[in-house]
Amino acid sequence: MRTLASPTFADVQAAAVRLEGHAHRTPVLRSRTVDAATGAQFFFKCENFQRMGAFKFRGAFNALSCFDAAQRQAGVMAFSSGNHAQAIALAAQMLGIPATILMPSDAPAMKVAATRGYGGEVVLYDRYTEDREVLSQKLAQARGLTLIPPYDHPHVIAGQGTAVKELLEEAGPLDALFVCLGGGGLLSGSALSARALAPGCKLYGVEPEAGNDGQQSFRAGRIVHIETPRTIADGAQTQHLGEHTFAIIRREVDDIHTASDAELVEAMRFFAERMKMLVEPTGCLGFAAARRLAPQLAGQRVGVVVSGGNVDLQRFAQLLA
Repeated sequence: MRTLASPTFADVQAAAVRLEGHAHRTPVLRSRTVDAATGAQFFFKCENFQRMGAFKFRGAFNALSCFDAAQRQAGVMAFSSGNHAQAIALAAQMLGIPATILMPSDAPAMKVAATRGYGGEVVLYDRYTEDREVLSQKLAQARGLTLIPPYDHPHVIAGQGTAVKELLEEAGPLDALFVCLGGGGLLSGSALSARALAPGCKLYGVEPEAGNDGQQSFRAGRIVHIETPRTIADGAQTQHLGEHTFAIIRREVDDIHTASDAELVEAMRFFAERMKMLVEPTGCLGFAAARRLAPQLAGQRVGVVVSGGNVDLQRFAQLLA
């Protein structure tokens, strides 16, 4: 497979054209309660209302739309804890491409069911004892499939960047922007859009406190690998950033913060009680950190990407109980 160049904002713009009429232009919501409590103006880009319930659809559909005829006929291979799995399965179904997805055996049942419901073939593995990247590469080679990783791919990054492109087009320039961080696809794509459309905006990535590989990498100036983190933010249980994503993050992001599981639960509770939104733990990362840093944000226009809403209702109830 040919090596693709690192994406630019022009690639984000091209992705936006491909996604037109296929991805939802998700709402940008406000909260007077948040504004009053923080003294800032908050703008929430609600990707929990995206197709399949998360921003991942953007990158998946953009990547699969770039397949040639041979790749479409052979099929796509992906690995994911849930949202990229669903996104690839749905995009593949829409484009008539066979999809095989490697998912951890402890992935949320609703995400596995949804992936199968979209027509994807699910292959399970143990995320704590097996290497998903090695397994997926072997399976892709054996079956002749094109592997589309969940974050470290130029077409995926460009697709994810369309969310912040839309946010800035609707909300106007921002002083600060908080974006969830797992493998870095959303954050690096957001950086491309933010630097082009709001160059003065401070951009912050936010990852789980228990899995701060991105923060460590940012501080060290190199990609740091960690053990699979144990956190309720299953969408951010990544072990390292990607080569493409880290290069952009290191160059364009101002800092990386973390949020504890307890802070994520409180953010989930706020979204449910005050904004009437169901948001998964990973989707709360940006807001959790922004709430903690509120004293520094007074008087500013603050963007938060709410990345997804795919949480099992029983699990949701348990976390908030």
